[in-house]
Amino acid sequence: NQADMQQGLDGVKLALKVLNEYYAKEDKAHTAGSGAGSSIIGLLEVVESDFSKDLAEIETTEETAAAEYERQSKENAVEKTTKEKDVEYKTKESVDLDKESAEMKTDREQVQAELDAVLEYLEKIHKECDEVAETYA
Repeated sequence: NQADMQQGLDGVKLALKVLNEYYAKEDKAHTAGSGAGSSIIGLLEVVESDFSKDLAEIETTEETAAAEYERQSKENAVEKTTKEKDVEYKTKESVDLDKESAEMKTDREQVQAELDAVLEYLEKIHKECDEVAETYA
């Protein structure tokens, strides 16, 4: 769209140049049409002004969009890096917690085995040492 607008503006400038040169000649063979020529030139000058304004708006809009795209791209890159690091650290933390959980499970099994042995020994001692009163029935 910007290229089309620039091409149109260049065409209007060329037309203005040709018409101004034509009506600026000393040859007065075209005096009857000079009034119409000046109104056509005036109209083309208005068109040139409109094209120039529209072209400036298009360029500004495109520059703003390009700057916004660059800003968003940089922001996305930072966010992506942050999230990748989060995943890396959380994966490492998960592995560490799994390892710690396995160690605690092993420790619990050992402590439970030790407790079972102590309870078994205690029951054995109770059988040997406790006096049971006989009932007289």
